[in-house]
Amino acid sequence: MSAAPRTGEMSERLYSVGELARELGITPRALRFYEDRGLVAPRRIGRHRVYTHRDRARLQLVLRGKRLGFSLREIAEWLALYDADPAQLRQTRYLLERVWRRIAELERQRRDIETTLEELRAIERQARDHLRRVAPGLAGGRMALHPRPVRDPEP
Repeated sequence: MSAAPRTGEMSERLYSVGELARELGITPRALRFYEDRGLVAPRRIGRHRVYTHRDRARLQLVLRGKRLGFSLREIAEWLALYDADPAQLRQTRYLLERVWRRIAELERQRRDIETTLEELRAIERQARDHLRRVAPGLAGGRMALHPRPVRDPEP
């Protein structure tokens, strides 16, 4: 549904719930969720909710923020600053601070993952060495020495 623009907005494209959901690759339920959280405020034409280009842009920012690991609260605060500060100075500073925090968090997670992988590889080596010493006949089996975890068959 491409709804007719309101008077004075002849060039503005309006999106139905289904259109915008498809375009953004989300469900209509997700749109309603973001609406309930105050991140977007669609207009109504009769009983139908319609979204403007601005709503679409805000939702793209929301989805990008979520993909980058920001909370809905952080995204809402950032969007509120966008509306309050036409020069976008406060918004940009806020965003930069959050980006620095997120980078630091991801760097910590990466270090933790590397540490965990090193530990798991050490355990794997110890287990393989043990099998070679204790049961050399079994050590040649695929399950015992497979270089990557083998999936259990589905029941």
